[in-house]
This record gives sequence, C-alpha cells and structure tokens, in this order.
Amino acid sequence: MRLTVRYFAGARAAAGRAEEVTAAGRSLDDLTVELAQRHGDRLAAVLRVASFLVNGVTCHDRQAPLPGGATIDILPPFAGG
Repeated sequence: MRLTVRYFAGARAAAGRAEEVTAAGRSLDDLTVELAQRHGDRLAAVLRVASFLVNGVTCHDRQAPLPGGATIDILPPFAGG
C-alpha cells in the first residue's frame, strides 16, 4: 500500500512540491524522519512545528501505524486573521 503526502503553505515551499506518494507501513514519526531526510533541513524545521491530518482527521498518536491508502496533510502554522 501507499500513502499520499500533501504539503500546504510553507511545507509546500520547503518540500518543493505539493504532493508525493510514498510507501505505507510506518508511523507518522517514522514518516516525518524519512521526509526530512529526503527534502532537507528546511522541511525538517517545518515538520517540527506542523500539524498533521490523516484522512482529514487530526493525528494525536504519532506512533500509531498509518493506514495504507491514507492521505497525510502537512499543515504548518498559519498566520492571519
């Protein structure tokens, strides 16, 4: 199975893409380590402060296995009013 990772705002700029597909079978913490290694320090900094949605629901357990076929949204802090 695969995961779809979608980047928003500053995460998109740091990753240099809006979306990518990667292998499933790991936790959110494991996935963020892989993404930081793949895309570098700029994305790693964003990932440290980002919120994550798994299939549209806020992820509270970063150690739980991600379901195959899931969409992971990476949302950096937003400013505005």
